[in-house]
Amino acid sequence: MKSWIEAARPRTLPLALSCILMGCFLASSTGRFSWPVALLSVLTTTLLQILSNFANDYGDAVNGKDTELREGPRRAVHSGSIPASTMLRAIILFSVLSLISGLSLLYIALKDAPANTFWVFLGIGIACIIAAITYTAGKRPYGYVGLGDLSVLIFFGWVGVLGSSYLHTHIWNWDLLLPATSCGLFAVAVLNINNIRDIESDRATGKNSIPVRLGREKAIFYHWAILLIGMSCVLLYTIQNFSSYTSLIFLLSFPFFIKNGLAVSRLKKASELDPYLKQMALSTLLFVILFGIGVIL
Repeated sequence: MKSWIEAARPRTLPLALSCILMGCFLASSTGRFSWPVALLSVLTTTLLQILSNFANDYGDAVNGKDTELREGPRRAVHSGSIPASTMLRAIILFSVLSLISGLSLLYIALKDAPANTFWVFLGIGIACIIAAITYTAGKRPYGYVGLGDLSVLIFFGWVGVLGSSYLHTHIWNWDLLLPATSCGLFAVAVLNINNIRDIESDRATGKNSIPVRLGREKAIFYHWAILLIGMSCVLLYTIQNFSSYTSLIFLLSFPFFIKNGLAVSRLKKASELDPYLKQMALSTLLFVILFGIGVIL
């Protein structure tokens, strides 16, 4: 059980839930919040995140990307604590569970919506499952060619926030693209820390992440750009939709992002950098909660 819990990587779950919570807060600010939709969104996202983590563990092991050079947390398949065949069955199981949960969510949320809306969201849901699996698994994992950052921005930002908000409200608001981009970029920052930490082992095994392509120094500059653009997007949204000074309460989370950027700039050892993945994920969750409080009050 301990090996399965480690393979599920619980510390990534706050990050996965952040985009859903932001969508829920934005929907609540319009008076169209639904508890069944919120709970099913959380369940579906949790299942998808665990599926992604299992597939990542499996894919890196069978593709030879997990080696002794890697300094991050141990991987279940590579270490032998979970056989590859067993992990593959778990991937199939969580794919099915994610699909069932997602279909239940769409039925509850879109039962009164036009039929074409259901099919659009079903397509998005299937794309989420495929993206979760093929990040490092399959014949051509897109994570090995540096496309992981774009995928995280799309699914942890735009799809997660805009999609979850729409399921509550049935209203499409392009203004929400700004906070959705902030949420997605902060998630990209977590992945970037992970890739900077693993830059030497990834380079040795041919995993061409963004830091491998850019080099460490430019990857640090890229990290600061992610953080600053993310903070700027939510500030722009708040200015455009300013209602009261309580809507600025999310600014209290910004020092934690600055602290993260300084740590990434200063720390060189993987063991020192690793805790800042969790710190960035929790900072993102704090940001979302404070942002939510601001838009509801």
